[in-house]
Amino acid sequence: GGPITLDQLTSIAIGPDGTISVSHPDKGTVAAGKISLANFSNPAGLQLEGTNYYSASANSGKPILCDPGSKGTGALVSSSLEMSNVDLSAEFADMITTQRGFQANSRIITVSDAMLEELINLKR
Repeated sequence: GGPITLDQLTSIAIGPDGTISVSHPDKGTVAAGKISLANFSNPAGLQLEGTNYYSASANSGKPILCDPGSKGTGALVSSSLEMSNVDLSAEFADMITTQRGFQANSRIITVSDAMLEELINLKR
């Protein structure tokens, strides 16, 4: 694959099979290219290049280019927004549990401080 260069366009669409269709004022709608997805024999061996970027390494093996939705690759969905994959009720329950633990630990420190102060006052 290489870069896709486009002229003056009126619209761009990406199909579920990765086909990039463009609407040109003079030529109408034409296919401008195709997006392929890559699989690796060992995805855990990919090299982390940034927050969400990976590159092939000796451990991952060579990329196996596939059409979207085939051979275990993901699907392409154009003009859509991905929803969150976080379970809010579980996260809120974890947050409440953590807050209660913090409150209990704070109370333990306060009580132990008061006990040490009382002990020091008894020694005087």
